[in-house]
Amino acid sequence: MQAEQLPVSVPADDEPQRLRAVAEQVALEAAEHLRALPRPWDDGVPGEGVATKSTPTDVVTASDHALETLLRDRLAQLRPGDTVLGEEHGGVVEGPGVAWVVDPIDGTVNFLYGLPWYAISVAAVRDGVSLAGAVVEPSSRRLWSAAAGHGATLDGVPLAVSGATDVALSLLGTGFSYRVERRARQAAMVGALLTHVRDVRRTGSASLDLCAVAAGWTDAYIEHGCNWWDWAAAALIAAEAGATVRVPGAPGSTPPDDGLGADALFAATPAIAAELHDLARRNGAADV
Repeated sequence: MQAEQLPVSVPADDEPQRLRAVAEQVALEAAEHLRALPRPWDDGVPGEGVATKSTPTDVVTASDHALETLLRDRLAQLRPGDTVLGEEHGGVVEGPGVAWVVDPIDGTVNFLYGLPWYAISVAAVRDGVSLAGAVVEPSSRRLWSAAAGHGATLDGVPLAVSGATDVALSLLGTGFSYRVERRARQAAMVGALLTHVRDVRRTGSASLDLCAVAAGWTDAYIEHGCNWWDWAAAALIAAEAGATVRVPGAPGSTPPDDGLGADALFAATPAIAAELHDLARRNGAADV
C-alpha cells in the first residue's frame, strides 16, 4: 500500500528544507516497503533472486530493483520534472534543475546475508552539489537527514561529530573495493594506518559509515572507489554535523588534487582531519 504524503511544515522559500522533507519521506516509504519484501536469507542460503555486476562479489538483489522503482515512482509524483540517477536503473543528471541521486540498498552484501548494516540513500542535488539528503537504516528504522545550511539530525535530534583530538585514540571507518587487485592496495594502506589509530571498523555501507562520523560514533572514515549514490546524501549529513569532508565530486567534475587519490572519500572530526589526511597521503592513498 502506498504511504500517504507527509505534511511538509517548512517555509515555502526554503528549498533545501523542502527537498529534505521529500528525501525523508520517500526513503522512509522505501524502508517500509523493503520490510514487506521476501528476504534473501529467509531460506538459509543467500542467492535466490541475486545477480552480479562488476565482479562476482558485487551483487544486486531483486529487492534493489524493486526499491529503486518505488523511489523513482514516488519522486515522479512528488517532484514531477526532476531527473533521477540510481545505482540500478541508471539515468542522467542534466540541466539546471534539481536531480535526485538514489541508492536503493547501500550494503547489498550485508542485506544478502541478513546482516543489519544496509541503508536506503536519497539525495537532492543541483550542479553536482547536494542540497538535501536522507539515509534510512531499515533494520533499526533510524533516519539521518540534512539540508544544506540547516544542520543534520538523527531521528530529529541534532547531530554533531565527536570531540576527538588525538589521532592515536581515534576510531577509523573504511571499506574495500569489489576488485581483488584494488582491495589489496586498500588493505595495505589501511594496515599502515592501523598503527596510528585506536582501531578500524568496516561495516560494508559507505552511507552508514559517513552517518557514523556525523553521529560521533566513529571519528573518521576513508574509502576509495565509492560511487556518487553511495555518498551524495551521507556526505552532506556528515558535513552538516561538523565533519571535514572531502568527496571525489559528481561524475565529470575535477576531483581535488590533495594526495588522497582521485576517487577518495574522506570525513573526519575537524581536530584530527589534517593529521589523518597527511597520514593517509604518506601511506599510499594516492596509489590505491
